Amino acid sequence: MQTRNDNLSSTFSALADPTRRAILAHLASGEASVSELSKPLKMTMPAVTKHLKVLRKAGLVRQGRRAQWRPCNLEAAPLKEVSDWMEKYRKFWEQSFDRLDGYLKELQMKEKKDESDRNKRK
Repeated sequence: MQTRNDNLSSTFSALADPTRRAILAHLASGEASVSELSKPLKMTMPAVTKHLKVLRKAGLVRQGRRAQWRPCNLEAAPLKEVSDWMEKYRKFWEQSFDRLDGYLKELQMKEKKDESDRNKRK
């Protein structure tokens, strides 16, 4: 069984390719066949199948079987794991921006005070 970090690595690796992100975006609106996925991408079905293999391995896509049709579906759980992992960094950046905002306000107040002092000396 893979650890959480290994799952994240697989997910990020799968998401690194723009074609795979486009496939996931397509599947976000519902299931689709390989041929349906290949049309907007202007790719051959074997090329799309290779991308789907990576997405399945990362747990982002499930592929079923109905007679000759093999519908693909989005599996969003790994994306939730990515979102949860990134949440702590969002908090870090928000805190950093808050500190920067405070510092800029201090500079503006100092600048206004310096300007006021210069005007008094005139």
